[in-house]
Amino acid sequence: MRGKDIWDEKYAAKELVWSAIPTEEFVKKVQHLTPGKALDVACGEGRNAIYLAEKRWDVTAVDFSKVAIEKARLIAEKRSVDVNWVVADASKYPFAENEYDLVGVMYLHNSKQEQSRWLPAVIKSVATGGTFVYIGHDRTNIQYGVGGPQDPSVLLSIGETLELLKDFEIEQAEVIERPYADETGHGGAPEMMALDAIICAKKRG
Repeated sequence: MRGKDIWDEKYAAKELVWSAIPTEEFVKKVQHLTPGKALDVACGEGRNAIYLAEKRWDVTAVDFSKVAIEKARLIAEKRSVDVNWVVADASKYPFAENEYDLVGVMYLHNSKQEQSRWLPAVIKSVATGGTFVYIGHDRTNIQYGVGGPQDPSVLLSIGETLELLKDFEIEQAEVIERPYADETGHGGAPEMMALDAIICAKKRG
């Protein structure tokens, strides 16, 4: 079964795979920004894209799961917000360069080889003065945290990602603790902590 089919099946199995609440650290990084054009890569059921749309951002949200996008579209309609929902594989999508004032990538995990097919293009899509936010399970999470993928080759490496951000001013690049609730790793049981890598950077003019 292909990755897309696996995720379609997973998204179809329950009402929500992830929380409807936007990613906490993402909100902290973007809540002070002036709304403009935003891109949410691997948006899943749309919680971060919908949050941005409610804050008057012009949002494009991309995910390769048709099921996830359809669920996101329905949630957005119920909350009376508009998002440009796109069903597409990030490795094949033609991201426009210098297009977005904000680009967010949350918990998209694949190998370095697969990542090379989409991450450079996603980074180039950030407009001058725009913000790039990348959050995911850190490689140290396997040994010291809980939840998330157990294959270190698909976990986020801050150092490797920073090599692609030469044109950016790095505002934050560190490993943080996040309360863990269930098998998804998205939630809040304070006695169990997941380790996430977070990178926030602004493109120089």
